[in-house]
Amino acid sequence: MIVYEHNKLSVRHLKEADAGLLVKWLSDPQVLTYYEGRDRPHDLALVKEHFYNGDESNVRCIIQYEGQDIGYIQYYPITDEERTEYGYDDFPGTIFGMDQFIGETDFWNRGIGTELITSMVRYLINHAGAEKVVMDPQAWNERALRVYEKAGFVQKKYLQRHEWHEGEYRDCWVIEYASTK
Repeated sequence: MIVYEHNKLSVRHLKEADAGLLVKWLSDPQVLTYYEGRDRPHDLALVKEHFYNGDESNVRCIIQYEGQDIGYIQYYPITDEERTEYGYDDFPGTIFGMDQFIGETDFWNRGIGTELITSMVRYLINHAGAEKVVMDPQAWNERALRVYEKAGFVQKKYLQRHEWHEGEYRDCWVIEYASTK
């Protein structure tokens, strides 16, 4: 089922049959450099554990460009624990988080990531009731941070030693897009 379409981009719900795509993408060292880590290639069992675990709070999707499956995106209301950690205890509104990667590296550096982030944020605000959208990219990932900045995100809080990646805890930025609706 299609979640939304924007120009040549579409986002559809993840299906059981997509497991092979996730295995392909999450065993590619180039992709793993930025998502999960090169020391964590995913086989079918790990993909099923992480992406098909029955957790209904995450909406898991496949990104398509001109009809071709090129990546993965998920969105979810952030937890109370994340609200506290990210500094949103006093914000009563709806906050969504999202995570994504483009698994087909031939589609990197073509502006598709910026279009994806911009269109997904618009979808979350207009159709899911998000008042803020947050992410926590690793601080060293300057390419991703530039994409998010182009899409209107601002850095809100620096989290030291926040995420385990390739054998060490990495610093992350909490970044935010606030709706002006």
